[in-house]
Amino acid sequence: MFAQSVFNKPKTLAACIALASGVSAAAFSVYPLSANAGSHPNLVIDAADVDAMQGAVKIPGRFRNAFLSTQSSVDKALQQPFVVPVPADAGGGYTHEQHKKNYQQMYNAGVLFQITQEPKYAERVRDMLLAYAELYPTLPLHPKRRPGADNPGKLFWQSLNEAVWLVYTIQAYDLIRPALNESEAEKIEQGALRPVVKFLSVDSPATFNKVHNHGTWLTAGVGMAGYVLDEPEWVEQALLDLDKSGNGGFLRQLNTLFSPDGYYNEGPYYQRYALMPFVTFAKAIENNEPERGIFDYRDGIVMKAIDTTIQLSYNGLFFPLNDAIKSKGIDTSELVLGVTIAHGESANPQLLDIAAQQNQILLTGDGLKVAQALDADQQEPYQFKSIAFRDGKDGDEGALVVMRQQANGDQALVFKPAAQGLGHGHFDKLSWQFYDRGAEIVTDYGAARFLNVEAKNGGRYLPENETWAKQTVAHNTVVVDEISHFNNNLPFANAHHPTLKFFHADDQVKISAAEIDSAYPGVTLTRTLALVNSPENQSSYAIDLFEVTSGKIHQIDLPVHYSGQLVDTNFALRGFTDGISALGKNNGYQHLWLKAAAKPSAGMAQITWLNDNGRFYTQSSLVDGDTQLLFTELGANDPDFNLRSEKSFIARRENSQAHTFVSVLEPHGEYNPAKEFTLEAESGIQGLSHKQVGEIELVAIENKNGSTQLLAFNRSASASSESKNQFEFRGNRYAFSGRAKLFQITN
Repeated sequence: MFAQSVFNKPKTLAACIALASGVSAAAFSVYPLSANAGSHPNLVIDAADVDAMQGAVKIPGRFRNAFLSTQSSVDKALQQPFVVPVPADAGGGYTHEQHKKNYQQMYNAGVLFQITQEPKYAERVRDMLLAYAELYPTLPLHPKRRPGADNPGKLFWQSLNEAVWLVYTIQAYDLIRPALNESEAEKIEQGALRPVVKFLSVDSPATFNKVHNHGTWLTAGVGMAGYVLDEPEWVEQALLDLDKSGNGGFLRQLNTLFSPDGYYNEGPYYQRYALMPFVTFAKAIENNEPERGIFDYRDGIVMKAIDTTIQLSYNGLFFPLNDAIKSKGIDTSELVLGVTIAHGESANPQLLDIAAQQNQILLTGDGLKVAQALDADQQEPYQFKSIAFRDGKDGDEGALVVMRQQANGDQALVFKPAAQGLGHGHFDKLSWQFYDRGAEIVTDYGAARFLNVEAKNGGRYLPENETWAKQTVAHNTVVVDEISHFNNNLPFANAHHPTLKFFHADDQVKISAAEIDSAYPGVTLTRTLALVNSPENQSSYAIDLFEVTSGKIHQIDLPVHYSGQLVDTNFALRGFTDGISALGKNNGYQHLWLKAAAKPSAGMAQITWLNDNGRFYTQSSLVDGDTQLLFTELGANDPDFNLRSEKSFIARRENSQAHTFVSVLEPHGEYNPAKEFTLEAESGIQGLSHKQVGEIELVAIENKNGSTQLLAFNRSASASSESKNQFEFRGNRYAFSGRAKLFQITN
């Protein structure tokens, strides 16, 4: 099935749905601000929320605990003088981090003021904002801004961070505005808030109007400031772009950056990051102009996006696609906010399961609802599903496919026939990753970046992000002639995408296929990946068929990046122990040390490694005597030690016009050093075969126990659940209906 949201919240669609239906921006109504607009607070927290929270902090439970924890932290901060430094450092440096701490402290103190009505909290926010009002008008562009970039900041090295400051700070101002006299409010607005809004909007039109996560943060900050400062024109510009044409702005971002299934074009890591301005501004719109029906806009795209962000995780961490920091997961502040707001809108008990794992209660009205529901033990297990998340604003630019099963371990196979993902995308069409029993087994490098570690390129992306992480050989997909997909041409890559041929999921077989003919001139790449389980054999397999066809002779490489220690191969290795060299000169190959090589004889080549989760993994591949296997380790041509030391093996076919790589990944056994036992360290597979009969493809896995698992599937894109399929195998006739079936054969 394709992606479906777990949210079911029937509402009448508001007039603003017109933009998603293709109606011109001129037809989008300009609503007068509601009675709530101009009162304070009126953004994510409103007066009704404050009343409820004031009562809740007196009652034992999760909300009171969160309140006391926040109060303790802010009270400690109030015992120290605050610092509003002149900006000097890039991301991760002292001044950068201090301004982040300041807006977080201001926001928390503002919330505490509303709940407790204690003047000290409002006074701290007031004094800090007055200091910013003195500083901001004196600031030039940031000294560490990137040369030539169109998004510099003043407080921070890029305007993105300035917008984040505004999103938090305008909420803090909103929360303490009733405690200010008119003179104080005038100084803060004229010295800090209005100048920041101007800088992020009319002074930064390229970024403000950009359909990108930077644009989302800018429009959210400016739009929220419009509600607080009673500037409806700012709200309209935030929604529709500076000239209100609809060519940019928040609604265009909702229309363009997300697919109909709520998948964000840049991948899960940036979906998580962009989620905060999307849900924060959406909540502010709902509180001020509920008639817009923002949570129903584009068939509930904000709610779908929250659910999809959760679905794109495994064992609490996001799938590290594109420019991703691998340690980011569902407990990030952005998704905590998203889950909290989504539960407030939908009351979905499955979201409480995620909230319980996040273990963070927000001091908002929606946060109170989450806390009370958890206290009442109303949560239900969140259902992670096998889903094809369509990519592209119209859902026709490929897909990100996630296949899951619980048989023989909690497993997930991620298949990426998705669009490029703009500037944060990697050149890795049709790549895959595999997870089992809480661990990453077939890996993706993610981004080459030490986030906010100033010593490592100021916390920004490292040069190796371009020379390694984005290159095709850094991923688990075919590389032709040691050239990356699209020859690293980003505009061309953004204009082309794979075609998802099919996706199917049942209890035993999850399978998907995709194709692309634009990654290399004159070359067609077709990949089919399946995740299957055999209850009779108590086994599970990830099956990979990668077909490469071309009218010319090429070198074809298929890497597998794996996590663990190489244990065994069923063929002889030639190790380069006297000296090693880089595998190539460009396109990522210059970063791979060639550690060993082999050329197995025709038949089945097996490579086994041991993961830190205590399980063995064997990749069994069909080889014909002409396939080389190259064993590599990352780290060559890396004088600054920016790259992690990771391992891979590469199946190489030279002088090939067409080739199909056939392999099966098999989890097996257990290694327990604490209790000193090892079980089933050797693969249970003794034979592998592949054949095509018309539109039916067969992959047979012969096991040492005498059984055979036979995967049969109809490769035609037009096959349906009604398709009747017949084939012959070992002299016997078989039949199945639909896309695929796993047959259990006893020899």
